[in-house]
Amino acid sequence: MKIKTQNSKSVELLDSAFSVPYNESLVHQVITAILSGARSGTKAQKNRSQVSGGGAKPWRQKGTGRARAGTIRSPIWVGGGRTFAARPRDYTQKVNKKMYKAAMRSIFSELFRKNKLLIVEKFEVKQPKTKEFLKFAKKHELDNALIITKELDENLYLASRNVKNIECSDIHSINPVSLLKYEKVLMSLEALKLVEERIS
Repeated sequence: MKIKTQNSKSVELLDSAFSVPYNESLVHQVITAILSGARSGTKAQKNRSQVSGGGAKPWRQKGTGRARAGTIRSPIWVGGGRTFAARPRDYTQKVNKKMYKAAMRSIFSELFRKNKLLIVEKFEVKQPKTKEFLKFAKKHELDNALIITKELDENLYLASRNVKNIECSDIHSINPVSLLKYEKVLMSLEALKLVEERIS
C-alpha cells in the first residue's frame, strides 16, 4: 500500500502494518489497561481495629436502658471505624507485547483508512516560537492533532506547547490513548518508517 506525504510524494508501506481490520474489542482492552495502570490506587481508610481508642466498654451490659455497646469505635458510632474500609490497590492489568502490537497496527490502519494520518518529510519550525508553529499548523490544517517525530524536536515542542489541542511526542512516547485522542496524527517520514518496523 502507498501513502502520500504533504508534498505529494508517495511512500510504500507494509500491508501487514497499515492495512489490517480494526479490532475494536482489542483496542478497548489495551486502552482500558493503560488507563487502569495510571490510577494511583492509594486510597485507604481505617477499620474498627485501626481506629484509636475504644479499649473500655462504654457502659455496663444491662440495666441502663440503652442498647448494649462494646466499644466506642464501632462502625455505627461517630468517629468509629469503617465497615468495609478501602485498602491501597494495584489496578494494573497485564497486556502482552503481541496484543499491544496488534492494537497499534489496528489503530494506525484505521487512521490511514479515515485519512487522519498525515506525513511530512520534515518539520518547518526553525525557532521555538508559537507564531512559527501557528504558520506551520495553518499550512497543514492542524486544529486538533498529535505530532510525532523520530526524536523530540525541541523547537517544535516549545513552539507548540501553548497551543490548545496540540501535542508533540517522539516515537518512544506514543501509545494507543494519545493516538485516538486527537482528530489527526501528523508524523515525520523517519518516524513513520520506525513505527512500521516496530509494529509489523
